Amino acid sequence: MSTTEKAKGFVSEFKQFIARGNVMDMAVGVIIGGAFKSIADSLVSDIINPILGIFTGGSSDLSSLSFSLPGGGDLMLGNFINAVLNFLIMALVVFCIVKTLNTFHDKLAKKQEEEPEEPPEPSNEEKLLTEIRDLLKEK
Repeated sequence: MSTTEKAKGFVSEFKQFIARGNVMDMAVGVIIGGAFKSIADSLVSDIINPILGIFTGGSSDLSSLSFSLPGGGDLMLGNFINAVLNFLIMALVVFCIVKTLNTFHDKLAKKQEEEPEEPPEPSNEEKLLTEIRDLLKEK
């Protein structure tokens, strides 16, 4: 197999992978997640940080919370706390979304189970055989 054929096969396989629905859903999820990240960042930096800053020495920005190390350098504790808060907010939102989707999926599955399937209508051949059987029983 030549290099050109391998490349064409790879490109073809990649096109099939991209065309699948779940990959497109994942892409939409990543885009929405990226957009939501800016909302979570704003919530932490603009609302939560000033409130927590009151308890950490009057600083209005928690990310400025740092400690000088004896050997030089700073321990940026505020930035770490911001990252943890962002993660917890994102995790909570994803949990709520997944929980809601699972509840919806479970209700839909239960509804489908409750509705019994109607038996298929007998074919013309079966109807004719039933009539013949009934006539033979009468004789």
